Amino acid sequence: MASPSQVSDIEHDFTKTQLALFFSILILAVDSLNPVKIFQHVFPQVATWHIATISTIIMIYIFITEMKQLLYYSVKIFFHSILSIFFRDVKIIGHRNIPHYGPVIFAGNHANQFIDSVVLMSTCKRTVSFLMAEISYNLMLVGHIAWAMNVVPVKRAMDSAFKGSGEIVEFKLVIFDDDDDDNDDDHDNDVKEVRIGIKGKETKFTSELRVKDKIRFPGCPNGLKVIVVHSDTYMEVNGIDLPSHHDNDVSSKSKPSSKSKTPSVIDSIQTPFVYDVLKRTDHAKVFEKVLAKLACHKSIALFPEGGSHDRTDLLPLKAGVALIAYSSFLESGVNAPIIPVGLNYFRGHKIRGRVTVEYGRPIYIDPVTLPDFEAGGERRINACNDILERIEDSLRSVIVSAPDYQTLKLIHTARRLYRSKYVSTYEKQDLSRRFAEGYKRLLLLAKGNPPESWLALQERLRNYQKELDDLGIFDYQVPGLINERIETYGDVLLQAMRLPFRICELFLLILVSLIPSLFLNLPVGIIAHYYAIWRREKHLKISKVKIRGMDTMLTEKVLLCIVLVPSLWIFYGLVLFFRSDSTDLPTVMFVFYSFPLFSYMGVISTEAGMIEIKDLRPFLKRLFPSSRKRLMKLPEERMQLRKDLRRFIHDIGPKLGDVYSEKDLDWADFQKSIRISLKEGKKDV
Repeated sequence: MASPSQVSDIEHDFTKTQLALFFSILILAVDSLNPVKIFQHVFPQVATWHIATISTIIMIYIFITEMKQLLYYSVKIFFHSILSIFFRDVKIIGHRNIPHYGPVIFAGNHANQFIDSVVLMSTCKRTVSFLMAEISYNLMLVGHIAWAMNVVPVKRAMDSAFKGSGEIVEFKLVIFDDDDDDNDDDHDNDVKEVRIGIKGKETKFTSELRVKDKIRFPGCPNGLKVIVVHSDTYMEVNGIDLPSHHDNDVSSKSKPSSKSKTPSVIDSIQTPFVYDVLKRTDHAKVFEKVLAKLACHKSIALFPEGGSHDRTDLLPLKAGVALIAYSSFLESGVNAPIIPVGLNYFRGHKIRGRVTVEYGRPIYIDPVTLPDFEAGGERRINACNDILERIEDSLRSVIVSAPDYQTLKLIHTARRLYRSKYVSTYEKQDLSRRFAEGYKRLLLLAKGNPPESWLALQERLRNYQKELDDLGIFDYQVPGLINERIETYGDVLLQAMRLPFRICELFLLILVSLIPSLFLNLPVGIIAHYYAIWRREKHLKISKVKIRGMDTMLTEKVLLCIVLVPSLWIFYGLVLFFRSDSTDLPTVMFVFYSFPLFSYMGVISTEAGMIEIKDLRPFLKRLFPSSRKRLMKLPEERMQLRKDLRRFIHDIGPKLGDVYSEKDLDWADFQKSIRISLKEGKKDV
């Protein structure tokens, strides 16, 4: 379990890089420290071009022999710069959970498309190879970056999905009972197979579908596997378990023989549906590449949910990670740890948002289950489902999940009010999870009828947050308004904050950021904003799991900026070159090389100006009578709301169990206990 001492910041490595860079500049600038100058002083017969030639040959040799590794670290350094520009804060929790050597499988939630890979790669000290959808790998810019990152492309069935002919008009739930009388005495061993019989109208099942292909209905992330095709208008699909925890390779081996089965129709639903056809894909070559990397004690990273989404909870996990872990264990004999990675974004679709990366406790394959995996069939499915459930528990232990976005926003509001003093990143995550899981447990205890006190408190929290949003201020600014009072000599608080000085400071920041922001950042920012909206709508139309498509926004902005920003620098450089005297070439090159620094300064100074505006906003609103009355009520309202929230938690807390009473909660074990209790509850029902 991660502890607060494990919390680190991505700026640590950046600081080391800065020190190394400026130290190199120092020894090159001072002749008495320059190693080349010292060597030439001792050996005057050696010319400068001799040293330059030898150095060039050695550099070419190193680049050729270590090209992949050098490209990887070059891309990693580049992405470090990208994160420092596009994210205001990147925090890391649980870095010590990553082994320093040996094979490692990183499994993360997928909440921000390509940015997830960038964040994981930049915050992980291990060299990581990713699994990426082949359709993304084939994109022009993304594909080149992916190649440098040692990405393994994966062909997904959903990427080549097409609309099936006709429509499905009837569903039949069919159960095949065992006809073998020898087993009549042992009813516990009876095997029943549940299928769904599907009848179509104007469909072409025989030509469009084969056994082990899948069909998918609108709005459903998963597909149903085809078991047998009887005719163009009738087929049977797997109805035992809507495939959420296993893919074609696993579930296809679980089909019992139908020779000893007698079908019986127990239900029939007549509803017309259109459907998509997902052809079966062969992942044998992908598995070979992945297993080869793990056999060489390298690390890989994948996102078991399959696709990026903007939901507030996990999607059903795919079986690939389980198959990779088991196959690697069988082939190499090394039980590779599976590290859950929680990518928690705050305003992740916007520039200068925040992200907290949490590496959870590693989990391992249970060696006792290896014979089950080797046996295949139902035993293999159970073994894969078991490890997938443990991976899902571990993933939930490093994220904050909620039923919907509004509930998640309510949870963060309650957490800020409950713990007003400064807390570490780990403590924030831990407290947010306690509120989220406590909320879910409270819903279960209430059995759909929550008490009036709880509903009233929720409404007050929502109204408080809505009031903050309407006024355009933040919760941390409200305590600063507590000194609201009017005296003979005017507003004491406005006097104390030195409003003219703050306005002058803001004006200075605007002047500093005006030129670089106006000419280097603003044109690209405007184009990237509208381009990302256009791409979001396009992604949303073809996705079955996205809600608003916000997970694609930042990725599209970053990709466009990677192309447009250097292009803009080159354009300005060419303008300077052709408009200036040829003797001013060094000056032109100096200005050109300064563009990245100017652009970054524009980003930082603009952000500082925006923060200053946000800090001034509540005080400026005090100048208007209507807003002033609302601001006067907020501090007292916040104090009372905080007292009522703490009182409510104190009263209801003992009923919530360990989520309230345990000081150091093992979240993976906690999620496991919830999963087991839910299963037992379903069995009782």
